[in-house]
Amino acid sequence: MTHSSRPVTLITGATGGIGAALAHVLHRHSLVLQGRDLGRVAALCAELPDARPLVMDLSRPASFAELLEEAGLERVTNVVHNAGVVELGNVAEQSHEIWTHTLAVNVVAPAELTGLLLPRVRAERGNVVFVNSGAGLTANAGWGSYAASKFALRALADALRAEEAQHGVRVTSVYPGRTDTGMQQKVVGQEGGEYRGDAFIRPETVAEAVRYVLEAPRDAVVTDLTVRPGPR
Repeated sequence: MTHSSRPVTLITGATGGIGAALAHVLHRHSLVLQGRDLGRVAALCAELPDARPLVMDLSRPASFAELLEEAGLERVTNVVHNAGVVELGNVAEQSHEIWTHTLAVNVVAPAELTGLLLPRVRAERGNVVFVNSGAGLTANAGWGSYAASKFALRALADALRAEEAQHGVRVTSVYPGRTDTGMQQKVVGQEGGEYRGDAFIRPETVAEAVRYVLEAPRDAVVTDLTVRPGPR
C-alpha cells in the first residue's frame, strides 16, 4: 500500500487506553492523533510508522476550525471519536460545571469536529466512528451526566448516518463495556471498589472491533456494535 493510497485516520483521545491501542492496531493507516499534551502525543507518534500529532483541547470547540486549518490536513478518510470524560455523581449533587464540561467534550466536540471534517470524509467515502459506552444504552444511578452525554452521542451518530448515506459516508456507534483503562480505574475508585483489570475488556479488543468497522466490505455498514466483557 503506497503512502498516498493509505487511509488517513484521525483518532481523538489518542493517548488514552483505547486510543493508544487503536493507533497501534491501525498502524498501517496514516494517522492523525489528537491529544491535549504535545509531549504525550509526540511520544506515541514516534512509536508508529506514519503518524502526526494534533494538539487540541476538546473542551474548546470554538478553536477547532483554526487548529485544523493550521494542521493543513489535505485528506481525512476516517474519524474515530474516542475521547471522553466522566465524573460520577447523583443528579442532586452534580454542578452545572460538570454537566457543561461533560457535554462539551463528549458531544459538542465530536459534533463540531465532524462538521468541519465532513467534506474530506465525503471525498474519501470514509467512516465516522463514535466510541460510545454501555452508558449510552442504559443510565444507572450516579451516571446521569455521563449517560446523558452518551445518549446524546448516540443520537448524533444516528442523525449523521441518515444524513450522510447519500454521500457514501458510513457511521457507526461502538458500545464497549468496561475496559481496562485509566478512565476505568478512576471510575472504580469513584465507586469505592477494588480495581481488577483482568475482569475487564482489553483495550486492544475494542480497537480490533473498530478496525473491523473501518475495513468492513463496502456493501454493508455496521451501524451499532456492542462489545461486552466475555465469560471468565
